[in-house]
Amino acid sequence: MKIAITGASGLIGSALVTALVENGHQVTKLVRPGGPVGAGSIAWAPDQGKLESAALEGFDTVFHLAGESIAEGKWTEAKKRKILESRVRSTSLLCGRLKNLSSPPSVAVFASAIGIYGNRGDDELTEESTPGEGFLATVTKEWEAASEILADTAIRVVKLRFGVVLSEKGGALPAMIKPFKLGLGGKIGRGTQYISWISIDDVINIMQFVIREDQLRGPINAISPNPVTNAEFTTALGQALNRPSAASVPAFAIRLMVGREMADEMLLASTRVIPKKLQDAGYRFLFPYLQEALRYHIERLK
Repeated sequence: MKIAITGASGLIGSALVTALVENGHQVTKLVRPGGPVGAGSIAWAPDQGKLESAALEGFDTVFHLAGESIAEGKWTEAKKRKILESRVRSTSLLCGRLKNLSSPPSVAVFASAIGIYGNRGDDELTEESTPGEGFLATVTKEWEAASEILADTAIRVVKLRFGVVLSEKGGALPAMIKPFKLGLGGKIGRGTQYISWISIDDVINIMQFVIREDQLRGPINAISPNPVTNAEFTTALGQALNRPSAASVPAFAIRLMVGREMADEMLLASTRVIPKKLQDAGYRFLFPYLQEALRYHIERLK
């Protein structure tokens, strides 16, 4: 299968490229200015609206994973604008080119996020749940809406809504581990807020699963079937590391450190998401439970 991918150098993208190549697929990376352009790559510049349509002809599948990190740096107005524009502009550009191809892909898979649901307390959320409120919900709604350009084409569009991705190679887990190693691990705020998580191994399996399963389209929650509270997460992480988890960081301290908006939407918000579409389609999770996922990834850090 011929597959094109944006965001190939990121945490998910790099793991996906490795898996696809190992499974015998031909992978081409879309590379931004300054990146290595050559055989097996296509130059593009979303900020400048540059992408040659002819370069996209003949691919079977396209994965779009590019986007400014929401977790790196404080949410200044400039940062928030970059988070939004990096997603909407790149998606609009890519979809605009795909729409007019004479030999388009049969499926296009777009990264999205469970941030679309907002802070919803204990409510169980499926793909049929309504969007929530806040900056992340607004960003994700506009991000997903940008792919609607393809609604009247034959291209099957899949929007994978990710939560906290667990990997020993980057992302949230290594950052979470640091205070535990110092004996300072523990819950954030009240600890009752739900965390919807997933192992990166399941992420990569799901991404390959959805391109095979023709019935899967639209928003799909790419998340473990067993979300946990922040208190449960920190207890499990402490046990996996054999370190104490009795400390706690009050909400006001988190807000002082990263800013109220970022704290309230990323660290204190509760999002209890269920992967209903994947379960209905028969996907079998490698790591359905948090404790085994943490032990697996922590062991690989050694």
